[in-house]
Amino acid sequence: MLDAGPLSLHYGKHLALDGVAITVAENETVVVLGANGAGKSSLLKAMAGLVRPTPGARVSFEGKDLVGLPAHLYVAHGIALVPEGRGIFGELSVAENLELGAYAGHARPHEARQRALVFDLFPRLAERQKQIARTMSGGEQQMLAIGRALMSCPRLLMLDEPSLGLAPIVTSELFAALGRIQQTGIALLVVEQNVKASLSIAHRGYLMEAGRITGTGTADALRSDAAVQQAFLGATAPHSTPNGVSA
Repeated sequence: MLDAGPLSLHYGKHLALDGVAITVAENETVVVLGANGAGKSSLLKAMAGLVRPTPGARVSFEGKDLVGLPAHLYVAHGIALVPEGRGIFGELSVAENLELGAYAGHARPHEARQRALVFDLFPRLAERQKQIARTMSGGEQQMLAIGRALMSCPRLLMLDEPSLGLAPIVTSELFAALGRIQQTGIALLVVEQNVKASLSIAHRGYLMEAGRITGTGTADALRSDAAVQQAFLGATAPHSTPNGVSA
């Protein structure tokens, strides 16, 4: 479905992405893991058309290269991004935020269907349609951000740190909802600091460091990788026995 790369991106003299290549198959969930500053958010922005990579890059989605198109046409082709910080319209109501999510021409005929899906996933949004978005809790605002993205009828939903700042119980609810979104046939690309939660719903993952992909594997392989456990899951470093075998 998505075949992107090589993606390189500069912010002035700073190299944020250095030849990154990434794929997402239909109905697949892929997670991108890396420390702060690794380039994960820049990667999502490049694949959403919010920043333009250096010449020679390709973002092919369902066979069409989107590089150079304005961001709203990425949405029209079926890519939606839930940015870090949510990006909701704080002075508007829940209902108004969702309505704006369906603004794209291809989404308008399906507005009622998508709203029903959002309210099924997040019943609290149905209960608070008239509430001003900025007065909601952080978890509710994240639900609204995801709901607004779903209103655009995406084929690929990208999420940048969806659990950032949320309580553990809210994070559990959020990832349960993402699991249900998977079941609708929407592909997911997730940048997430909560590695355990993201790997629990992912099929594959990529490791990023200093703007480059440094590793990739299935979710099961990444969960059992000693380096991943040490870097992200709080495991202690393995020690070596005299014959050099990790113990």
